[in-house]
Amino acid sequence: MSGFPERIERGFAAARQIADAVLLEGYVLYPYRASAAKNRLRWQFGVLVPPDYTEQGGEHSHQRTECLMEARGGDLLAVELRFLRVQRRTVERATAAGFTSVERLKLADRDLVEWDEGVEERIELLLPVEELAGEGVQRPFRLPGVGETGLVHEEGTVVGRLVRRREQVDGLVWLRAEELPGPYRAQRLTVEVENTSPWTPSREATREQALPRSLVSAHLLLGLEHGRFLSVTDPPEWARPAAERCRNERTWPVLVGPDGDRGVLLSSPIILEDHPRIAPESLGTLYDATEIDEILALRTAALTEEEKREARGTDERAGAVIDLAESMPPEVLERLHGAIRGLRAVTEGGADRPEQPWWDPGDDPEVDPEQDRVLIDGREVGAGSRVVLRPGRRRTDAQDLFLDGRTGVVEAVLHDLDGSVHLAVTVEDDPGADLWRAQGRFRYFQPDEVTPLEES
Repeated sequence: MSGFPERIERGFAAARQIADAVLLEGYVLYPYRASAAKNRLRWQFGVLVPPDYTEQGGEHSHQRTECLMEARGGDLLAVELRFLRVQRRTVERATAAGFTSVERLKLADRDLVEWDEGVEERIELLLPVEELAGEGVQRPFRLPGVGETGLVHEEGTVVGRLVRRREQVDGLVWLRAEELPGPYRAQRLTVEVENTSPWTPSREATREQALPRSLVSAHLLLGLEHGRFLSVTDPPEWARPAAERCRNERTWPVLVGPDGDRGVLLSSPIILEDHPRIAPESLGTLYDATEIDEILALRTAALTEEEKREARGTDERAGAVIDLAESMPPEVLERLHGAIRGLRAVTEGGADRPEQPWWDPGDDPEVDPEQDRVLIDGREVGAGSRVVLRPGRRRTDAQDLFLDGRTGVVEAVLHDLDGSVHLAVTVEDDPGADLWRAQGRFRYFQPDEVTPLEES
């Protein structure tokens, strides 16, 4: 139990379900075996490597969060830095002469193999907001190296042991706050997290050697005792200029908790929307939030017994996935098949309106996506037109914001039932553009989100 004030701890407790999904995203992927190719290159999000490894490894040693908050007088800011520390596990077999290293130790119900486990670490800070003015506050931390050994028993006999090792990890959290100009009492909060581990890698050092000294899946939970945070994605109009000047590096801040609650913010290495939620139908962590739970559960249940043995021996978390898939009754699996969340009651008199006829653009002779044109900035734009992409902040896919300023080619002009116009676009410098075009997969923008280019 932390020493945070009650309001903050209550908000953090509600937010940790989302934060845990971020922490363990991609931890071990289907088919949940160490030998699977997709589990040989792990730890893809929020990895902060030692500073001396950044040049040769191409990764970063720090992340930066900037957000807006409305702290009250005497307010307290709680910070919870959460990450995984890599714990390298090796396997040894018991022999008459002692123990000897092996790649695999076969047991009755599992095959133990070498594996990198992830141990959750938390760095907790509670600071008065007024102390963050000027140069702010720097809080270094050190997690010492730890080694441990656990014996493996089978039928009362020691048959081997697991040797685990965690390397020393040093880091720094730097917090600063500045008042925003204007009549509104609000502040810009900057939190930088840095890996300061004093590891000097050789010229041949690999990412695998750097990972035990890294912060993996690093992210922040921020909470105010009395104040509230402002959305960086959809701020109030008066705060929009300040929100646009916020600089976030390798992380993205979102509000968490129930809609309307703004006391807690999650700064995540994975781009999320404000107030993200875990689907209530999900019964457990499958470590791949980009996949569909139903498909993963069915595939996992269909693994061979030998594959399940290796998965159980790979990691306790992987073994829990196998057990979950095997114990899931049909009626629970059926709940994963689909859910409708947008239903609302018909307003009074709505049922008396005549039913709208279904409109199929493919059968409408007045619509031709490949020939239709739309007027943008006084110029006709249609299939083959080159445009500059200017995605707006209202978009639900935040990934499209990274396309701002890139050029694309319009593939079709599309009309929907509501009379809206959409442009199907391929990005010009996308190496997969030809494949996307062949599959009929495009990015979609509204006319006010593109600027026509002069035809050459």
